[in-house]
Amino acid sequence: MKNPPLENLIAHLLHDSHQPELLLQVAILLICGLASWAISKLVAGWLPRLHLQFDSGKRRVKAIGLPLLWLLFTDLARGALKGQHEIHLLNIAVPLLGATILLRLGILVLRRFTGDRPATRHWERMLAWIIWIGFALHITGLLPQLANLLDSIAFNAGDHRFSLLLLLEAIFVLTFAILFALWLSQLAETGIMQAEGLDPSLRLALAKTLRTLLLILAVMVALPAVGIDITILSVFGGALGVGLGLGLQKIASNYVSGFIILLDRSVRPGDMITVDSHYGEVRQLKTRYTVLRALDGTEIILPNETLMTSTVVNHSFTQPEVTVQIPVQISYESDLELAMQLMTEAGRAHPRVIRDDKFPVQTFVSEFADNGINLTLLVWIADPDLGTMGLKSDIYLAVYRQFNVHGIGLPYPHRDVRVFNMNVTDS
Repeated sequence: MKNPPLENLIAHLLHDSHQPELLLQVAILLICGLASWAISKLVAGWLPRLHLQFDSGKRRVKAIGLPLLWLLFTDLARGALKGQHEIHLLNIAVPLLGATILLRLGILVLRRFTGDRPATRHWERMLAWIIWIGFALHITGLLPQLANLLDSIAFNAGDHRFSLLLLLEAIFVLTFAILFALWLSQLAETGIMQAEGLDPSLRLALAKTLRTLLLILAVMVALPAVGIDITILSVFGGALGVGLGLGLQKIASNYVSGFIILLDRSVRPGDMITVDSHYGEVRQLKTRYTVLRALDGTEIILPNETLMTSTVVNHSFTQPEVTVQIPVQISYESDLELAMQLMTEAGRAHPRVIRDDKFPVQTFVSEFADNGINLTLLVWIADPDLGTMGLKSDIYLAVYRQFNVHGIGLPYPHRDVRVFNMNVTDS
């Protein structure tokens, strides 16, 4: 049985494919597009003069201004040609451009709440293509026939019938539900992170837990909405349990460890820690790993399980202040008490060193060594994330200058060599 002819815009467009009016409409679309591109680029160049953020403003002009101008010019050209030429191509282009504008407006609003993240951009792009293609098929009259074709490609699994159309509907609804859940989680996370009465680690734990629950709820609501029985997911749940017991147990352990770390607040963002010979500042606490920034600028990604099973030295767990020891050796001929006084004054003079009664700057005699007397200058700093190499260098240089002024000698190894004269007789 033959399908009836398509009485839609596509049929008219195919009928006009050999007519000169089609070339005229293509030329009009190209001219309108080029003019819109030139005007939007010119407006984007004016944004810095208007004291607007250049990057974000330029992106918005390209995203909204270009199709908006294109739609305006095309609609004006369609009105001018109406009644004089066949304008079926322009009739298709106008609603498609309108759909593009609506989609980009929706994406900009969505990014306003969810943030401009790589994962969010991926979902937005997928949803935009699905909506745009579906709208294009609808206005051209091809959507019902395509839906019947996709619905005919199906298979039965027990009492359930699964078709390609059902799969596409599930993807669309699931994508929309996940984006909506991300939007809600972003709003909730903003409120939680602004709650000053909660510990920062507890805020992160609550935000991540809420996001996980919202995503699970989105899946549980979206699948039944398109007619998929979620009880069949029990099979996948069993397979997932076997996978966790065999090959995914490390991954599951990292996720569980991440939530435990966030809840017990043993490690928090900004802490200076040492774990497995790695020393640095905790920059991010993720559900699977922790980002540690070393003093040389490198970032170390530590699985959360490592923080649970290894000994972690938290240098700023209860207080951010840490001690820095600066050893110096002087000769036995030097004035010991004067050397200690000069070292203490050099430590107090440094701007990073804390100078109060709670964290005093002190110099101690640590050892009478073979070549000299070992002294140790003890100072406290409140910014260990800036490193200690520059601090030690500055204090060593100040101590060296003061020692030279006051005649404090720095020892070096001495070796006494004795030569005995021995009478050697010729045999």
